[in-house]
Amino acid sequence: MNILYIGDVMGEAGIEVVEKVLPGLISQYSIDLVIAQAENVSEGRGITLNDYKRLQKTGVDFFTGGNWSLYRDEIWPLLSDANAPIIRPANYLEGTKGLGYKYITKNDKTTLVISLLGHIVGKDADKPQDNPLKIVDSILENTKDKHKDAVVVNLHGDYSSEKVIIGHYLDGRVTAAVGDHWHVPTADARVLPKGTAHITDVGMCGALNASLGVTLKTVIPRWRDGVQTRNILEENGPRQFNAVLIGTNNNGSADTIEQIQKTI
Repeated sequence: MNILYIGDVMGEAGIEVVEKVLPGLISQYSIDLVIAQAENVSEGRGITLNDYKRLQKTGVDFFTGGNWSLYRDEIWPLLSDANAPIIRPANYLEGTKGLGYKYITKNDKTTLVISLLGHIVGKDADKPQDNPLKIVDSILENTKDKHKDAVVVNLHGDYSSEKVIIGHYLDGRVTAAVGDHWHVPTADARVLPKGTAHITDVGMCGALNASLGVTLKTVIPRWRDGVQTRNILEENGPRQFNAVLIGTNNNGSADTIEQIQKTI
């Protein structure tokens, strides 16, 4: 299988760059499954039903989650539907709306996708959550008897140490363990010793000349002068597209991982 994992799709600029780039990549690389990080899609906070459908039309098959996944209640029914290809972090506390892992079958290949939340700085720093390593252990144990051709895990968090650790922790147990949330791609994509594809952070899709997709004029006064400003997403100028392409084998391990980075 060829699996494409797309980094955080950030706002309208992110949707537009996916619309322009993804269809060509699917054809060029014979991609079997497209997974996108979707917690920042709609104005940077969660995803609306309209944007969900819009990205599906571009070729996105499945959507992973993060700290904004539950922001828009219109998406809650899909998050709770085992057949809808969108999840929120699995290590939210018991009783939280939605599901943190689901299966998707495409072209007779079944993939288990799991979202996990690492530590998030700022206003979400003290929000309670279950331990992501224990939760993923439980999920893998509970699903061990169900056939799957691949297992893809994303860890959405701020600490590079956590994203590196989970790659090695899951090495040989999943096909891919990818980090996201930073919006800045790291240069460490590789297949770990036991066959798990890993990258610390995939990066983002959206404005290039911005601070993680936010206008510079929004954030510089906040930093320099302590002015309280609202994040305004950059919608002008060049856009960036960041993803990883993972090649798998019949044993459910990864043979290759390649970063795909484009500017338009």
